[in-house]
Amino acid sequence: MPGRDKKPVWLKVKLPSDPNFFHVSEVLKAHRLHTICRSARCPNIGECWSNRTATFLILGDTCTRACGFCAVAKGRPSAPDEAEPENVAGAVRSLGLKYAVITSVTRDDLADGGASIFARTIRAVREGSPWTKIEVLVPDFDGSMEALDAVLEAGPDILNHNLETTESLYPIIRRPAGNYRRSLEVLATAKRRKALAKSGLIIGLGERQEDILQTLSDLRRAGCDLLTIGQYLQPSQANAPVEKYYSPREFDELRTIALDFGFADVVAGPLVRSSFHADKLYASATGRT
Repeated sequence: MPGRDKKPVWLKVKLPSDPNFFHVSEVLKAHRLHTICRSARCPNIGECWSNRTATFLILGDTCTRACGFCAVAKGRPSAPDEAEPENVAGAVRSLGLKYAVITSVTRDDLADGGASIFARTIRAVREGSPWTKIEVLVPDFDGSMEALDAVLEAGPDILNHNLETTESLYPIIRRPAGNYRRSLEVLATAKRRKALAKSGLIIGLGERQEDILQTLSDLRRAGCDLLTIGQYLQPSQANAPVEKYYSPREFDELRTIALDFGFADVVAGPLVRSSFHADKLYASATGRT
């Protein structure tokens, strides 16, 4: 296994050159929108944008938390852009998206954590592109189930909330230990509200195999239907270091293990992120495209 400071060959990606990549960039710029693709330095940006898809980042591009694994800017965010829901809807129409993923920075400075903007964005996309399936990747809203209900009442097709890592490693990613159970409750609440529930894990932070198995069990008990598993990549020296690079074969084995736990479908691989092949996961779970 390669040393933790040297990325293995399977993590290398090509620079984007497809005209669609640059078209998506122009559409986003025209609608004054952020994406998690750029803010989180996603390794799949070239592939996804070349396929005319992107994950919209609402509520600005500055997060109020300082998680140890994330590349998104941290600090004091500006006030939400009230035109953002309509701008996202306009970009979805311009790109002709059949499947849209909408996420946000965490906004603990807002009374509802930004839930009302999520709800408005879902409704705006639904009104402008009624054929588009909508997945929302939400924060934990500081534990407010009322805020989560506001999002669910807007009718997203999938409610995604990332657990990120195993419970024992929450201190490593600078999250209070209790937030692990809070995140499980977000997923359980979504499931109780009859939503299709999805979550994501990043591995390589020092988790043990038994920790992963316990996390898979916890997710299934919470009612999680769909799962993504990807390799953690250290965004900067200020972030937690990579403790292990998993091979593609190991990811295949983890996918098999996760499916045995009863998930409807799982995408696992070194470059997999929360919204990677999101439309295919939705189709696999529902039998619809």
